Amino acid sequence: MSMSTTAQPSTESKEHRLKRYLRDRAEDGELYFKGKFIADEVGMSPKEIGALMVKLSESATELEIEKWSYTSATTWRVESA
Repeated sequence: MSMSTTAQPSTESKEHRLKRYLRDRAEDGELYFKGKFIADEVGMSPKEIGALMVKLSESATELEIEKWSYTSATTWRVESA
């Protein structure tokens, strides 16, 4: 049980950090990106970003998130709701 309690805050902080990054970038309009190009800025791997984007697309009501296209990696479209 203590394992899940210690793992959870890390996941939540990554989710919060990515959501804040997206909200800031989408403030002035649409944002298109691939996880591999923002990985260093948010301190996560492209795989972590992809998994969190799917989660955020279902839970982040202040953002409109969609898988926009796929060419060697998923391109995401984000804008303020």
